[in-house]
Amino acid sequence: MHIEPGIVVGATKLALGYATAAGAIGYSAKLALDMAKKDGVGPMAARALIAAVLVLSFFEILPHYPVGVSEVHFILGSTLFLMFGAGPAALGLAAGLLVQGLLFAPTDLPQYGMNVTSLLVPLLAVHALAAKIIPANTAYTDVSYAQALKLSTAYQGGVVAWVAFWAFYGAGFGAENLANVAAFGGAYLSVILIEPVLDLGMLAVAKTLRSMESSKLFHARMYHPAI
Repeated sequence: MHIEPGIVVGATKLALGYATAAGAIGYSAKLALDMAKKDGVGPMAARALIAAVLVLSFFEILPHYPVGVSEVHFILGSTLFLMFGAGPAALGLAAGLLVQGLLFAPTDLPQYGMNVTSLLVPLLAVHALAAKIIPANTAYTDVSYAQALKLSTAYQGGVVAWVAFWAFYGAGFGAENLANVAAFGGAYLSVILIEPVLDLGMLAVAKTLRSMESSKLFHARMYHPAI
């Protein structure tokens, strides 16, 4: 989901990415603050830190490869949401992406605003969708494959849509750019199919760690229904 350098150029065009990122990070911070008021600053910060470390690991360790206008990554955004909640997961995504750029891919830093928008806005959409498709009396460790698939499809579909937007915004609708965007979107189909299995696998592991239930390192909804 990293927009390749050179696709969007010029301070004016890059500014839009930072404007959208500011909005997404601002709303994410509000969600994190709401969680901090409920669960405490320490637990919320710990969740965000763990999420950031995981995100950096996902970017650098899990398979990733360039396709068309961007790169295909296993970001596991819906997994992070289910484990830590929307606010910490979003802050972890933003921080992990920033550290990855600073340490390993400085050429991606000018595109940081666009890339963080592509990660956070779909996560916020997953946050809204989860409230509709997962009953309040269901803990996240008990979600079904169908529910996990819907969340993963929403997240990955959102990432693809934002990457396509930035690609068309920066390079237009020429035949080559259209083909590159199509190649990227097609490659992400594999992620949409595989990620729900990874979601359920990680949740199954969490379910066996009942001792973690009282640690507050995970979102309370992981183990407890909302009602």
